[in-house]
Amino acid sequence: MLSEIMETVLADLTLLQLISALGIAVLAGIVKGVVGFAMPTVMISGLSSVLAPDVALAALILPTLVTNGMQALRQGLAEALASMRRFGVFLGAGLCALLVSSQLVAILPLRALLLAIGLPVTLFGLAQLAGWQPRLSQSRPVEIGLGGLSGFIGGMSGIWGPTTVTYLTALGVEKREQMRVQGVIYGIGAVALALAHTGSGVLNASTVWLSAALIPPAVLGMWLGGLVQDRIDQQAFRRATLAVLVVAGLNLLRRALF
Repeated sequence: MLSEIMETVLADLTLLQLISALGIAVLAGIVKGVVGFAMPTVMISGLSSVLAPDVALAALILPTLVTNGMQALRQGLAEALASMRRFGVFLGAGLCALLVSSQLVAILPLRALLLAIGLPVTLFGLAQLAGWQPRLSQSRPVEIGLGGLSGFIGGMSGIWGPTTVTYLTALGVEKREQMRVQGVIYGIGAVALALAHTGSGVLNASTVWLSAALIPPAVLGMWLGGLVQDRIDQQAFRRATLAVLVVAGLNLLRRALF
């Protein structure tokens, strides 16, 4: 079965493209294992440098789905369900916006898609590196607004981490719960993204095999990232991660504008 998958993937990609995609999946998994987010951001930034943007988007869907499920259920199903109840409004708004915006991928110009991905990533990274730490209270209007924004960006790009992490940080959510909530939010979003892009045609009989092939390296990277998290200062590594995200976001903006 594995050999058949690899033959199908190689039929559509060069060996260099495949090796690059596997390496990017490992790197994205490491980042997620350390800070709990940014796998889609790293993957879309890296993969879109070697693949067409719609193929890059399709490729990240299944690895994101699997790793978010692992993250959400790390403390058990009961804790995951409790987090779903607490952030139900945020999730609902995000899902509605995601289902709408995912249908725009096939009709949006390439530059508009890259701009939509690169701008929020760059702004988020720069703001956090500059020390911006907003404080919010959990309210319905804020959850609808930020949830909708996260879902809209996620539907087009597979990226909903920056606004989600900003919101959870602003609420002052405890670290362990924040990691779990991120897994729940991103996991549900990943399911919706997979369904939406099955409908849009982005995830199809060809691209689904590439996405499946990237699951093992993504899981490996997440495990390695967990080991790193246990051994070095997370705050210092997170700042380094944010710097990498800024560079990735600027690269996407360069491609969109020039």
